[in-house]
Amino acid sequence: MFHSPSAPRDRPALLWQALLFFLLLLPAAVRAHPLVLDQDDGSFALVPHVEVLEDPGGKLDLAAVRQAAAAGRFAPAHALGELNFGYSSSAFWLRIPLESRLQRSSPWLLEIAFPSLDRVELFLPRADGRVDHQLTGDRLPFAERPYPNRNLVLPLELGPGESLALYLRVESEGSLTLPLTLWTPDAFRLHNQDAYAGFSLYYGMLLALGLYNLLLFFALRERIYLVYVAFAVSMAVGQLSLNGLGNEYIWPAFPAWGNVALPSGFAATGFFGAIFTRLFLNTRHSNPRADKLILALAAGFAVAALGPALLPYRWAAILTSLLGAAFSAVAVAVGVHAQLRRHPGARYFLLAWSLLLVGVGMMALRNLGWLPTTLFTSYGMQIGSALEMLLLSFALADRIQAERLARELAQGEALHSKQDLVNALRSNEQLLEARVAERTRDLAAANDRLLANEQQLQRMARHDPLTGLANRLLLDDRISHGLAVGRRNGTRLALLLIDLDGFKPINDEHGHAVGDQLLVVLADRLQRSVRAVDTVARLGGDEFVLVLEDLAAVEDGRQVAAKVVAEMSRPVVLEGRELLVSASAGLAFYPEDGEDAQTLLRRADEAMYEAKRAGRNTFRQVGQ
Repeated sequence: MFHSPSAPRDRPALLWQALLFFLLLLPAAVRAHPLVLDQDDGSFALVPHVEVLEDPGGKLDLAAVRQAAAAGRFAPAHALGELNFGYSSSAFWLRIPLESRLQRSSPWLLEIAFPSLDRVELFLPRADGRVDHQLTGDRLPFAERPYPNRNLVLPLELGPGESLALYLRVESEGSLTLPLTLWTPDAFRLHNQDAYAGFSLYYGMLLALGLYNLLLFFALRERIYLVYVAFAVSMAVGQLSLNGLGNEYIWPAFPAWGNVALPSGFAATGFFGAIFTRLFLNTRHSNPRADKLILALAAGFAVAALGPALLPYRWAAILTSLLGAAFSAVAVAVGVHAQLRRHPGARYFLLAWSLLLVGVGMMALRNLGWLPTTLFTSYGMQIGSALEMLLLSFALADRIQAERLARELAQGEALHSKQDLVNALRSNEQLLEARVAERTRDLAAANDRLLANEQQLQRMARHDPLTGLANRLLLDDRISHGLAVGRRNGTRLALLLIDLDGFKPINDEHGHAVGDQLLVVLADRLQRSVRAVDTVARLGGDEFVLVLEDLAAVEDGRQVAAKVVAEMSRPVVLEGRELLVSASAGLAFYPEDGEDAQTLLRRADEAMYEAKRAGRNTFRQVGQ
């Protein structure tokens, strides 16, 4: 084979290049640079100087770990990306080489800003053979921590010019996230002041929102506000655990609860958030498919909230994170659908929950190790929920306004059959528009007239237009009110159903105009026959109903019935003609004859027909 003259000289160069390439592929041969401490103020990020060794069985001791370090088995943290190992059953050893160039002994604080870690051990081998050892974690009572702080903080001291490697052993059933910072004591105190001030503002807003919605619930008795209060409380529990403030201030002597408060609190937040979404957007009717999915997610959140009692902690935490990420997408999609359908308050809901749930999703993905630990992934939920507080207040106000408008529209539709009233209202509106166009300075007076018309229409929607008596709509309300009074006071309620005898022949002979006048006179007699607290209603035609509230005895109702029958039988003089009618009445009592309006009306109707069969111009009581 032919070889070029330069071939023997190129082969050694190729071998050296291949060897160098091979060495670059060996991360174990690369060691993290020591952290040089040349100033005793401020803070130092430790991740660039950390080496990591995974201990799957959790059986390695310090001696074995130091041998592994000497053998180059530790890998630099930057080779693993972020110091976030997700959910893992392994123990992790961290080796951090430190080199002090200070001329005096210096105290330091090692902060692990993820307070939900179960167990963290610090080993600090000294040159003289001593090993300083400290233990912390959320499974210890707060009083037993080496340093009182919401985060896990380990104090240490380096001598002048001292170089050493500290070892951290970390294990946890939850997310293994390790934000590591080395602080001087003064800098750490200043940092804590800012952090605690921010948390005070956040929890103050959360408390204000919860109390505001609780007051709305007591005022309006709508369960959506109570669900939101439960949502806010659950959010507070999860956030207090996530930030370490719960272990420090709320449950410092209950580490068992502090250990599970994080997944349980956020799972409960997801559960009540799903229920709130269903109620606010009415997905049961507006989006049935999404509603089933939301119910399934709510059931999953309920299982996760009870996870520490039903499942291993890790599985409950993973389930909470996965459900949180899934619900983030579902809630935003449902909000978009509601906005497209112009659902009241949907625009505020979509923006508010998008901000909050993006934060929840980022936190869930960070817990799973799929996103790095940054300011936004760590505090995204707090930022999102703070903005959500303000936006949801607008959403709830918009919802109340929309419901008020819907009720007014329903009342207008109930009056649609009264064409003359609709025409009158339309005429008033046209007149108002003309006057507004001509004289803007008369706007206040025109608004007053419009308000008066609206009040009149509202009254006519609940009263008979001929006699002015209550109609069926108002009658149902008065019966419900009377039943409530009877239950509260232990008294009776009487329903007297009246049907006129001989009215139709008068109406046929003299005309509807005379018949209407006769009904007006008889209605007035009925009104004057009862107390002011009682109700007289016209069901239609020549049928009337009397609601007698708060009666002490059955005899009181019978006396009123006898009086009414007598009043109806008195002659009525109209246009020089004497007209005679009578009344057949049926009497039913609460609670003897029934406990609801439908039953009482039916029993009174049966008694009225008994009165007609008995010869008319009389009354009968149920069972008489």
